Amino acid sequence: MNENILIVNVNWIGDVLFTTPFIRAVREAHPDSYIACLLHPRCSEILTANPRIDEVIIYDEEYEHRNIFGKLRLIRELRKRRFDTAFILHRSFTKALIAYLAGIKERIGYPTKKRSVLLTKSVEEPEAGTHKVEYFLNVARAAGIPVGDNSYEFFVTDTDRDFAANLLHKSALGDEEALVILCPGGNWDPKRWPKERFALLANALIEKYRAKIMIAGSNKDIRLGEDIEKMMKNKPIIVCGKTTIKELGALFERASLVVANDTGPMHIAVAMKAPVIALFGPTSPAVTGPYGSGNYKVIFKNEDVSCEVPCYDVKCKDNRCMAAIKVEDVLAAADGMLTRRHTLY
Repeated sequence: MNENILIVNVNWIGDVLFTTPFIRAVREAHPDSYIACLLHPRCSEILTANPRIDEVIIYDEEYEHRNIFGKLRLIRELRKRRFDTAFILHRSFTKALIAYLAGIKERIGYPTKKRSVLLTKSVEEPEAGTHKVEYFLNVARAAGIPVGDNSYEFFVTDTDRDFAANLLHKSALGDEEALVILCPGGNWDPKRWPKERFALLANALIEKYRAKIMIAGSNKDIRLGEDIEKMMKNKPIIVCGKTTIKELGALFERASLVVANDTGPMHIAVAMKAPVIALFGPTSPAVTGPYGSGNYKVIFKNEDVSCEVPCYDVKCKDNRCMAAIKVEDVLAAADGMLTRRHTLY
């Protein structure tokens, strides 16, 4: 049966990627239905060009839809679309209320924030420690939707690939050089591996593998990239703040190796099937680590520190869990992964 389906999505880049297996499962179960995603503007690029969905609807709760009048405008727009079913993946009360007031007949989600009264189907929450991908797929299972592949997806365009090709051509990347992309940033400082170690790693990869080093990140990582560059023996390619998320995905697609903290870009690299080394400290790889098919390794030295990790302490100044990861640990993980070369095209 053809339906109009609304997926009320989550608010962070990595988490939105974690919902893509759910989106794929819904599309495969409803191949002829109209599927839209309600999404925060900072995450919209994650789902653009995704062939599983027909429309991204922006919910800008910081600006356009911040006050009651903005929310009422959004509710009126959703009412006009006449959605039959809403899958509410976000845990907030407000988003469940919006779906309810928009007159969506079936509203399926977890009964968090005392919102069970707003749902037509409350989904039993899985055990603590469940990976976020499975947390979202559990909603599909509860709705009777078959779940197959649990790998997440990210789609880039030919324009994005052209950007990557031109940038690498201008950077004189040779056919025999391995492109290693470092992502030293993180949305909070305790998740970041020390910048000095990124520099030491870069030097070692250049010496051992003749690697070309690229440092990637957002605008807020520009200074961090420059600091790492000053500690390196050879000049890297710094693209912090110089790419869109899609263009960064196209660069990952061409990488021989990506080394990253627990960040959205790390998950994009996994989705693009790049070889990935993921560095974890205060967060749990069992919950937010790489998932599904792919060529990735996780380094998590929780047994080597005296404090309890994962801890999610955003104010921690010690950072001993990340400091426990040595350059030698990452080099050992890189052995074997860097024997694979991505053919430049």
